[in-house]
Amino acid sequence: MMKKKSKLVSYAKWGYIFLIPFFVTYLIFSLIPLVSTFYNSFFENYMVGLMKVGPKFIGIDNYKAVFLHSELLTYLKNTLIIWVMGFIPQIFFSLLLAAWFTDLKLRLKTGAFKTIIYMPNLIMAAAFSMLFFAMFSDSGPVNNLLTYLGLPSYRFLSEVAGTRGLIAFLNFLMWFGNTTIILMAAIMGIDGSLFEAARIDGANSWQTFKRITMPLIKPILAYVLITSLIGGIQMFDVPQILTNGEGNPNRTSMTAMMYLNKHLFSKNYGMAGAVSVILFIITCILSIFVFKFITNDSDKVKVKKKKKGGSL
Repeated sequence: MMKKKSKLVSYAKWGYIFLIPFFVTYLIFSLIPLVSTFYNSFFENYMVGLMKVGPKFIGIDNYKAVFLHSELLTYLKNTLIIWVMGFIPQIFFSLLLAAWFTDLKLRLKTGAFKTIIYMPNLIMAAAFSMLFFAMFSDSGPVNNLLTYLGLPSYRFLSEVAGTRGLIAFLNFLMWFGNTTIILMAAIMGIDGSLFEAARIDGANSWQTFKRITMPLIKPILAYVLITSLIGGIQMFDVPQILTNGEGNPNRTSMTAMMYLNKHLFSKNYGMAGAVSVILFIITCILSIFVFKFITNDSDKVKVKKKKKGGSL
């Protein structure tokens, strides 16, 4: 009797088929606009009233104009200051809450906490900004409360510290819950026997967090830092609404993306393309730097462990 050959069923093709929607979406909405932006940055293409000038190829003149005749560096500085003001408390409270919620000694039921701290992330930034604009305006509820208590009122949206502080605080409120949940997942992925061994050795909570938790969640911290950095460079909606698109006072709250929007609004597509490409390059450089810094640090730790293991 002849043995029937068993048919080998390959499901590999289905994996590629399921990837097609992602690549099509990426091609249409990301790659083609990226190439188009880079292409338009080399052309003089803008509107003067009802008259359109260009497109006319001018090489790197748009890039020269951005660096020599614009205030992009000032707006990048504003963006960095506001991002740091929001990110430092964000990462501090996120690490604190993540360590607290995952502490086995406390045995907290974190379902309700996760919902509460993540809820601000579900609210549109525009709605949040309008709420804060109404609350902290010169005649808003906050200043009325200060007057009622006999305290001097404060023009939050007319002072540099007040405006930047509100923007940073809004960004902190919207994103610290998301960061906390990511860090909680990272800590929960650590082998529990390591924490048990640390407790047996007499390590306190701070020593356990410093020697075990922090080194093992560094890759996730790098991810959080990079994504927050990218989001910081793209900061637009909150300062746009709070300052009515002007970056007041005296453009100290004008971000790089607001500056880019000014060129798009005036239909100066050549300059807008050049600014976009510059921001893209800056984002790539900063992301690679952060990734390499974290990776090199982790590699050094691994090398030290191997050396110690070999010497035993």
